[in-house]
Amino acid sequence: MRRVPADPTIPPPARQPLPPAAPPAPTVPPAPAVPPRPATPPRPRTEPPAAPPPPTGRPASFRDTAAFHLAHSEALWSEPGDRAPGTPPPPDRGSPQQPTWPSRPAAPAAAGAAPAAAPRRPFPGLAGRRPAPRTLATAACLVLGVGLLGGAAAGSWLTDDTGNGTPNPDTAFAKGQDAWHTAPVDSLFPRVVDGLGVGPGGADRQWTRIAVAPDTDCSAAYEGPLAKELAPAGCARLLRATYVDATRTSVITVGAQTTRADRPGMMDLNARFSTHNLATRTDLMPLPLAAKGTPAADFGPAQRASWTIRVLTDIPVVVYAVSGFADGREITEPQPAEAAAQPGTATTPGESGLGHDAKDLADKVETTFRTASGIPAQPTEEAP
Repeated sequence: MRRVPADPTIPPPARQPLPPAAPPAPTVPPAPAVPPRPATPPRPRTEPPAAPPPPTGRPASFRDTAAFHLAHSEALWSEPGDRAPGTPPPPDRGSPQQPTWPSRPAAPAAAGAAPAAAPRRPFPGLAGRRPAPRTLATAACLVLGVGLLGGAAAGSWLTDDTGNGTPNPDTAFAKGQDAWHTAPVDSLFPRVVDGLGVGPGGADRQWTRIAVAPDTDCSAAYEGPLAKELAPAGCARLLRATYVDATRTSVITVGAQTTRADRPGMMDLNARFSTHNLATRTDLMPLPLAAKGTPAADFGPAQRASWTIRVLTDIPVVVYAVSGFADGREITEPQPAEAAAQPGTATTPGESGLGHDAKDLADKVETTFRTASGIPAQPTEEAP
């Protein structure tokens, strides 16, 4: 019988897929064999592991940070001469020593875990740093300096009038009371006194000191009747000196009596001399200081030609001067210095210049006592 071929248009039935095979069960590896315990433990290595090399470089911006400059500023304060013995010198300023940055191998991060933040480390060189000794010394000096300046300013404000430069009146008065024993004799009675344009007709004058009396108490033996008129103010000390002019024809004795009176007492004394014209009374002329072996050897009461008496009120001092001829001639009509120094005076004291000598030397000694008291010279205080 003949086989009839299948119709090509009808496909053969599809093959059913096989079900998936089950996954094979995981195989458990056998446990490793435990090695036998060695008889002796292994020796540790004698050489420590080498430290990791420092980083070859750092960012260029590191040198410009404030922390870097602060860490290396000690060398600017501590000079070589300020270091204590045994203290190592600071690093060279030109090439400051850079702090080392230790590097450690990073531990492998676990799969899927965020990298842990690196712990903060203090900046090398800043941890535990203390102020340099030079910094502390500078601060201490600054505080002391400000304190001293403040104290000096306060003292100046309490004692001086900074507005016009005039010292405190009470302070000057107290210094004037001590000037007779605190100031050198050469400052109170200079060895040489120059008077430019103070002589008759504006002539220059010069006087040289030839005698100085020891400081004494005030008594009639040294001052005559003048001592009685000055007694209400008291007497602390009396100083006297004698001068001769450049021509050696005139001799002048200058005296300075330091009183015990206070400022009101000196004001009262000055007013009394002015009101009663005590400074112009002939019987109250000061006594001269004669010195043997000098041009003033014959300078006695009869040789007195002109005189002046000054009762000062800013310091407790009475200044006086008396002049005469060095040749010992007697003067019958003495004249007060202020009147004899007037231009055109036709008297013996006026024409000879003895009035100028007494007035100008009294002006000079008055100035020296004021200077010793710390105050500038003021116009003369004659008691007319």
